[in-house]
Amino acid sequence: MKLIVGLGNPGKQYEKTRHNVGFMVLDALQKELGEYKINKWETSKKFNAEICGVTVSHDNKIILAKPLTFMNDSGIAVQLIAHFYQLNHRDIIVVHDDKDITLGEIKVQTDRSSAGHNGVESIITHIGTQDFIRVRVGIKREGERGMQDTAKFVLSKFGLFERKKVEEVIKKSVEEIKKII
Repeated sequence: MKLIVGLGNPGKQYEKTRHNVGFMVLDALQKELGEYKINKWETSKKFNAEICGVTVSHDNKIILAKPLTFMNDSGIAVQLIAHFYQLNHRDIIVVHDDKDITLGEIKVQTDRSSAGHNGVESIITHIGTQDFIRVRVGIKREGERGMQDTAKFVLSKFGLFERKKVEEVIKKSVEEIKKII
């Protein structure tokens, strides 16, 4: 069994923001996995997350999760789900935005520090290891060197000219996740 977690913030005001690209990837992945037995998104109070189960084969199941704890406390939901299903940390895939990677690019890595990402840091703290798979989705504007206000940037929506790149990177992320699972 694998747990695929998309990081983001719940609520209409955060939809389509840079920080919610993890949620966007999971929504696209859920649609892409439609050929398998797949459930609809359900809100789980037990896990404090939106959950969707996918049965690929009788011995290959996947749980998709979007924590409802807000980004900085994502580890709470991940720990609850991983503990309940007795998952090994290496069966956890976390999809999140990365302000240091240019929009349109992704990096798949294992056993890496949070690099200052509060959602990833929360997961590391709550599950007690950084040894899990991360799909880092770039959100940085092309040519941008540094940013003045990181919080304001990650909570901003993608610009009109960025939307095509967002769609492309979401598709690319889904394909990478499918290779992993």
